[in-house]
Amino acid sequence: MKAIRWCTAALALMTAGCATFTSDMRGAPDAPASRNLGADRVSVLFLFKHTRRTHGLDAIPKLEPSYDRVRGFDDFFGDALGELSNIGAYATFTELASDVNDPARRSLRDSLAARHDFTVSLTFSRTRSFSRSFLGSLVSIAGMTLIPVPYTESYSATAAVFDRNGRLVMTCGRSASLTRWVQGLLVFVYPFHPQQRKREELYVRFLHELFRQIETERALTPRPS
Repeated sequence: MKAIRWCTAALALMTAGCATFTSDMRGAPDAPASRNLGADRVSVLFLFKHTRRTHGLDAIPKLEPSYDRVRGFDDFFGDALGELSNIGAYATFTELASDVNDPARRSLRDSLAARHDFTVSLTFSRTRSFSRSFLGSLVSIAGMTLIPVPYTESYSATAAVFDRNGRLVMTCGRSASLTRWVQGLLVFVYPFHPQQRKREELYVRFLHELFRQIETERALTPRPS
């Protein structure tokens, strides 16, 4: 019973004594952003894919179920949509792992792409190392969270723009990482650096920066066939 109480106390400290920090964003172009004001309005299909992978445990990246995706993604997308100045009509479609066995959803995706001037395929990925997390957990529990232990997840977002004929117009991407430090005394830092908020802020920035680059490079401007 005494061992169980010690383990329970350690897990409680691990839950409360943590703080998450964001790395610098990578992949931004050197050219300044500019607006594409006055361009003809176009219709766009936004195709979303959310993947996760634990290196050392998962053989390939896997599509995330809805409950595991970042909270509030629809709000983040709507907020970032203002970066694109010539959007007329638009539709959205989120790929699911079950689509491989669902011809109706695959047909819907393809028909949406055919009905819109452009398709913007957005892939959001997060990865972590199984071995580092496992060893970090051992150190944290053995040290009763007195030893600071970092848990890092890498995030990336890529955008590929295709015209109505399926021709690739442009690609761009961003990447960053979130590091969650676990240590008992970080309970006093946690309210200012919670993991959920840091993850949401990262996705907000991903969307704004990708859409801003699409706008700057005039990727959604119709071109002669």
